[in-house]
Amino acid sequence: MVYLSGGTFRMGTNSPIIIKDGEFPSRNVSLDGFFLDRYEVSNAKFKRFVEATSYVTEAEKFGDTFVFEPLLSEGERAKINQVRRAVAQAPWWLPVKGGSWKHPEGADSNIDDRLNHPVVHVSWNDAQAYCAWIGGRLPTEAEWEYGCRGGLENRLFPWGNKLTPQGIHRANVWQGEFPANNTAEDKYLDTAPVDSYQPNGSGLFNMVGNVWEWTADWWHVHHHPAPSSNPKGPNSGTDKVKKGGSYLCNEQYCYRHRCAARSQNTPDSSAGNLGFRCAANA
Repeated sequence: MVYLSGGTFRMGTNSPIIIKDGEFPSRNVSLDGFFLDRYEVSNAKFKRFVEATSYVTEAEKFGDTFVFEPLLSEGERAKINQVRRAVAQAPWWLPVKGGSWKHPEGADSNIDDRLNHPVVHVSWNDAQAYCAWIGGRLPTEAEWEYGCRGGLENRLFPWGNKLTPQGIHRANVWQGEFPANNTAEDKYLDTAPVDSYQPNGSGLFNMVGNVWEWTADWWHVHHHPAPSSNPKGPNSGTDKVKKGGSYLCNEQYCYRHRCAARSQNTPDSSAGNLGFRCAANA
C-alpha cells in the first residue's frame, strides 16, 4: 500500500462531461491520512483469499456474469440465447453462464496466464469481503479520487490533461471505433497487468482505465459545494459508486477514464471490466 497523508483537495469538476453522473461541482474536501493499494487487486491475490477462506463469489452463486461479446470464443457465443441481451443500451454485454473470476470469458477460459491482471467479475460484496480479510476496507469515493489525482489539481487524468502525453500511453483504454474495432495501440484488448504503465505522482498504478474500481460509497448525484471533511456519501441507497473507467472507455463512448468521472452498479453486480483496490486507516 501507499500512505497518502491527506489534506484538502478539489474533488469533482466545474466542467462536467457527463452531467447525469453528478461530476460537479468542484469542491474542497479534507481527508485524514490513509493507505491505498498501489495496484488493483490481482487474480493471484484474490486466488489466495479464496483458497484460504473457500469464499464463493456472487457471480458463481448466480451462475452467470456479464462479458464483453468480442472477447468470447465461438463456442461460448454459440451457447448464448441472443434474445437474452440483458443490457438494452449496451448489447455488447452478454450474460455468460459459467463466467466468474476464474473463468473471465466463460467456462472455456481461465486465468492461468493472467495472475498479475486485475481480478474481475467481483461484486461490491465480494470486494468488501476480500478487503476485510486482509484487514482493510474499500476506499471512499473521496479517498479514491484524492489518490487518482496524485497531487494535481483540476486535471482530467492522474498525470495531466493529455491522454497520451508525447504520444505515450498512460492507461489501458479503447482505441478505435467502439465497439467495432479496438486497434489496441496501448497493447491490450482487455485487461492489462496491474503494474502496467507509469504510476501517478502518488505512486499509484492504473487509477484510470483497465478496470472500474468499487468504492465504499452509496451513489448520489447532488453534491453540496460547501467544504466537507472525510465525506462518505449517503447512509443508504440502491447502487454503489465505481470510479476510473475501464479498457472499454474512450472519448466517443463512456468517457469516464477521468479522475472526476463516476458511475454506479448495484452491490451484487459483476462484469468483465469491474475490479477494485483496498484502502486502510492510518
